[in-house]
Amino acid sequence: MTALLYIYLTIWCCTIIPSCYIATAFVLQTTTHVSASSIANNNDASSKLRSPFSTTSLSSTTTTSTTDDNTSTSTSTYKYTNYNKPIVLIGLSSTPKNNELQTLALTLSTSLVGNNSKMMGDILDKLERSQAGGLLNDDDDDDNSGDSSGANSGKDQQQVSGISLSAIGLDTEGPFVLDSTLIRELISQQTLTLTSGVIVLDFNHEAFQTKEYEVDLIRAMGSIAKQLYEEDGLLCVYVNIDSTNMSNDVQERKKSIENEILIPFSDYEICLKDEGIVTATESNSNSNSKVEQEGVMNWSDIQWELFRITSRALLSSPTVGETSNPSSNNNADILMGLNTFFLSLSFPHVTESQPYIERMCADVDSMEYRVDLLDVAKDYLSGDDDGEDKGGEVCKASSKENARFDILYQQQQLRALCRPYAQRAPSLPVAGGSGIIDDALPIVYTVRTANQAGTWPDDEEGIKAMFDVLELGLRSGVEVLDIESAWDADLTDKLLAKAQSRYTSLILGSHHVVGTQVSMDEAVELYRQCRMKNRAHGAKVVLSITSNENDEDQLAYKASIEASKLDTPEIPNIGLILGEMGSYSRILNERFTPVTHESLPSVAAPGQLTAAEIMAGRMLTGLIPTQRYAILGHNIAYSVSPQMQGSAFVAVKLPHTYTRADVETVEEFVEGPIWNDDNFGGCSVTIPHKQNIIPHLDVLTDAAKEIGSVNTVIVKKDKFGTRVLIGENTDWRGIYNPLQRRLGDDNIADDKKKDTDATTQYALILGGGGTARAAAYAASKLGLERIYFNRTPEKAQDLANEFGGVVASNLWQCTESEDSLGSILSQNNGNVKVVISTLPAGAEFELPEWMLEVTKLPVVFDVNYKPYNTKLLLQATSQGCDVVRGSEMLWEQGVGQFELWTGRTAPYGVMKKVVLENCLPKEEDESK
Repeated sequence: MTALLYIYLTIWCCTIIPSCYIATAFVLQTTTHVSASSIANNNDASSKLRSPFSTTSLSSTTTTSTTDDNTSTSTSTYKYTNYNKPIVLIGLSSTPKNNELQTLALTLSTSLVGNNSKMMGDILDKLERSQAGGLLNDDDDDDNSGDSSGANSGKDQQQVSGISLSAIGLDTEGPFVLDSTLIRELISQQTLTLTSGVIVLDFNHEAFQTKEYEVDLIRAMGSIAKQLYEEDGLLCVYVNIDSTNMSNDVQERKKSIENEILIPFSDYEICLKDEGIVTATESNSNSNSKVEQEGVMNWSDIQWELFRITSRALLSSPTVGETSNPSSNNNADILMGLNTFFLSLSFPHVTESQPYIERMCADVDSMEYRVDLLDVAKDYLSGDDDGEDKGGEVCKASSKENARFDILYQQQQLRALCRPYAQRAPSLPVAGGSGIIDDALPIVYTVRTANQAGTWPDDEEGIKAMFDVLELGLRSGVEVLDIESAWDADLTDKLLAKAQSRYTSLILGSHHVVGTQVSMDEAVELYRQCRMKNRAHGAKVVLSITSNENDEDQLAYKASIEASKLDTPEIPNIGLILGEMGSYSRILNERFTPVTHESLPSVAAPGQLTAAEIMAGRMLTGLIPTQRYAILGHNIAYSVSPQMQGSAFVAVKLPHTYTRADVETVEEFVEGPIWNDDNFGGCSVTIPHKQNIIPHLDVLTDAAKEIGSVNTVIVKKDKFGTRVLIGENTDWRGIYNPLQRRLGDDNIADDKKKDTDATTQYALILGGGGTARAAAYAASKLGLERIYFNRTPEKAQDLANEFGGVVASNLWQCTESEDSLGSILSQNNGNVKVVISTLPAGAEFELPEWMLEVTKLPVVFDVNYKPYNTKLLLQATSQGCDVVRGSEMLWEQGVGQFELWTGRTAPYGVMKKVVLENCLPKEEDESK
């Protein structure tokens, strides 16, 4: 039998991820079958299972080494930069009927294309026309003369929303496995990409139900897992399903391969208990839906966690000392920003926090997951590894394995508890798609040792176990990993090297001095130690004092200031004093302060204050003055900015105000009370004042200089206390961010890509005003060439002269006119990737029909946020284009303004909600 690739191409009759799915699978069948007689003592399974196209030996699947532990920490590069390969889910479904892995793969596949069924249909067509085209059954190809039949006819009748590619299959001749070499070839050809389907390696596929095939199947699939992870560099997620829902033989199989295949050949991990169980009713209805269980987590929470963890994995790698990067959603300077707080949980099980979660989430920006305070920590430390319970029954998971599972699972429970109330959560771009996760409250993952004011044992065995548990934090995709700086240098280097090369978690280096008082010089050196050779993104030093006669409670604060002067780049420093005498240090500490909450029955540490107490103390002492902000413009009664920014200030408990300054001239504002108030914090600037404000500013950022207009004024103080007025432009961020999410990394400026890509990708920019300038700047940052069109050609030419690009005199398709759009594209082998219209909504502009009849439709961006649906957007959506509305630009640029003014994360979901409430037509569903 010809070696082929086994692919589930599953069609869903929906355009959004539903709670229930009615799935129709059709199969492109594959590879060499496994015979019972092939099972022998020969360990080289390649002689039995390798297909004619395969060159991978299967005998190495029991290798336990997963990464090069000797990777230099100074030269490590992040593995998933510009990732455009399939994601792999590996594990064991509880039963073939429940089939949790494939169902998750389908939901993830849908998410990766932004619920775009047309795009998924195009991907399916591409798969069928590639080498995978020969994977169809003979019955599908016979006598069709190019017409679709069988599975393909279903594609004509239903919209494709998800593709799952299974590594194993079963037909009348027996089990078969995919040809991993063909997978590699399809990836190199970019037939298989991030958005073209999710690969599933399910070690409890129905093919395993015939016991005689089990050994060969494990070897073959283990070899595939090794190749995809180690050699091909695919992002692999271990779907760890509680073994209590499995039969004894499946439990035994899971135990035998977990530490040999499942964990070593994956970077991330999610855990399930009974959330994926299919009821008898569901089974009879041939549905892939899952029952929504009562309790902390259900199936939708598991799906969400998979979206979150893959999105987290594909963020840009964090940069030590980074302060401002509009394409980065992984910035310690903002996440650990001014007036941010994390709540230290001290419950023995996270579900005990449930009665308090809503009130806690209203006051804090992150939750600290203290593994050492959990009851399960004792089970992990005392657990056995032999897999034999007290009754002598072999093949059950060991108590240590159960504890490991529970440490990961409880963290997911904490996230699920916080989600409905995570109003202060930052944005997390959904991997591969255009969406945003705005309900993932960040988690600080901590294992505090007894020596450092915690409970985890700090003997040699305990420290080794601590580093193993810290690695679980990386595998769970935590936002912040707290690593104590005092322990074994080799173990620390190994963990940090892995974090740098394979993960996106921010590292918080920490040290606690318990019971003794150190000098100022010693405190400064502790901050430097917590930098961990410039690999930590933040440093936290907690000191003890024996008296407070000479303001010793300011020791940590003063040492943090001195330490910040000694090393570059500067990173967030967190400084506290333990105990009741150290309460004031928590008010002085500006960033990422650990807090308790007034609703909790106890505090995690003596002297801890609530966020409300700290904010009140800072306001009383003048550390947080009530600042005045405004939007400067004329005829701006329509502006949503006051509601958006005002709601954001309220959400994070800042005492600032934001009003309208509706004036005909800039001078009226500059001479008025807001601008000249000592507590003036800055302003938004809109038409007609974006250029006229510039002479009144002290400094312009590079973006503001190049764009030639300012939409944001920021007020800072220099070292002498003199006010400095800074002009910035966040309009371009409002354009760049939504487009970058939709385009991914394929179009980001990269010389290597340009050398190998013969097609010129263009942004067509309509209009010639200030927003068009921001659009041109954003397009250049996206690596797109620019074509300008405006009714006043001179304005379009000005844009071309300043930002590069060409002017189209018209949008005709014909090539007779040298400067028509069609001619420009033809001469440069180009296509329009993005259309950005800065024209007024009243112009009722529409694109010529030929532009929407191409194979690759452009993304259409209209900067107007009222009306919600312009004539251009209605035209684009009717033709299947992905669109960006001006409302999205509004909240994106507003988020940028908020973070520049406050030096902390913006409550993204709050700002988005306010904009939509003000922009959506009344009859529109606000979930759009």
